[in-house]
Amino acid sequence: MMGLMASDETRTETRTEAPTEARAQARAGSGVPEVPGDAPATRAWTTWTTRLLMLGIVLAAVNLRPAITSLGALLEEVRDGLGMSGSIAGLLTSVPPLCFAVFGVTAPRLARRFGPGAVVCAGMVAITAGLLIRPYAGGTGGFLAATALALMGIAVSNVLMPVIVKRYFPDRVGSMTGLYSMALAFGTSVAAAATVPLTDALGGHWQPGLAVWAVLPALAVLPWIPFVRNRKAPTATAPSTPPGPGTQGEKPAEQPPLRITRSRTAWALAVFFGLQATAAYITMGWMAQIFRDSGVSAGTAGLLLAVIMVMGVPLAFVIPRVATRLPHQGPIVVVLGVCGLAGYAGLYFAPVGGAWAWALLLGVSNCAFPLALTMVGMRARTGAGVAQLSAFAQSTGYLISIPGPLLVGVLYQHSGGWGLPIALMSALMVPQIVVGVLAGRNRTVEDEAAR
Repeated sequence: MMGLMASDETRTETRTEAPTEARAQARAGSGVPEVPGDAPATRAWTTWTTRLLMLGIVLAAVNLRPAITSLGALLEEVRDGLGMSGSIAGLLTSVPPLCFAVFGVTAPRLARRFGPGAVVCAGMVAITAGLLIRPYAGGTGGFLAATALALMGIAVSNVLMPVIVKRYFPDRVGSMTGLYSMALAFGTSVAAAATVPLTDALGGHWQPGLAVWAVLPALAVLPWIPFVRNRKAPTATAPSTPPGPGTQGEKPAEQPPLRITRSRTAWALAVFFGLQATAAYITMGWMAQIFRDSGVSAGTAGLLLAVIMVMGVPLAFVIPRVATRLPHQGPIVVVLGVCGLAGYAGLYFAPVGGAWAWALLLGVSNCAFPLALTMVGMRARTGAGVAQLSAFAQSTGYLISIPGPLLVGVLYQHSGGWGLPIALMSALMVPQIVVGVLAGRNRTVEDEAAR
């Protein structure tokens, strides 16, 4: 798959007729290692550098959810070990969107200062440290602090992935977003399925069962190291394509930031992102427990959660490619929403008898995440617009999603069952469909912000 995409990128680069100086100037601000001479530099970018960047994107994406789904699979054991109530556990499941909102908004500024490669590399280091420390931090406070450290690394990487894709693969946004989303879904599902068996193999204690997931982000640091050497960030306001002949030797003029809050599409996309994130974090934090309380064994509940997540592996690659070919992404939003409503209905009426079917339907519904990422890349014309839109939509969206997992924990504790939480999840799916249809309209935030 990577070789095919690299070949496509090579053909794209060959067709580009930008002057040598302009291309060298674009490379100088891109964080791509310099190679003397125009033709060798082009070959370097289209072979090893492209593939290394693609590998880095894939490995980074794999590590953006195991910190959450591994905890979801062992939530009951962690609650017992740390003496958590249902409400505190609900707070724990709300920590991911809170951290994503707080730390994600800093990602564009950090990328301008240090370069996106350096920031993503540091993010992988933070994930590694957080996952190693949190099982042994001692007490709920230390557990939460170490989890926040890991989530900080995830947050900045979340925001910068669409920016990196738009910058380096401007005519492969759908394919690269699909590859990134597929890797993310793969990491999510593997952590959900393997955490309980790994815990059993490591002696049955939840601490090593959580700590083992620090190995993956440690490996993900390696491909980003070459992109740390050049600390200069890509020009955030530069166009995503090389300058034309009329701009040879000229430095692109820096444009003022967009007034992103004036764009209705940006707000619709932020709310859509927030509602789909609410459903996703409720699922990752509570779905295994819902199945376990219905009479399903811990191992099977982990597998059911893995099924929900693994549906994103093929669909996360297909949906972005389909979305980029449609003038309006609303029909995809509706299909995903209907699948979610059907899955919640089945979970309410027959949680055990149809458990695998409901897991499949909810897995399809969870693919609203790669669709949202794709729309971020489509609703802005420039790299600067994508950076602002990505930071705004994700930070605002994650703020919106914070109360959801916490409210589920409170409703579960006070009602003594899962009826009210499932009703809440179903109700939230309706506005998600509405704002998703609005966000899917064929328009750009630059046009709306200028009005």
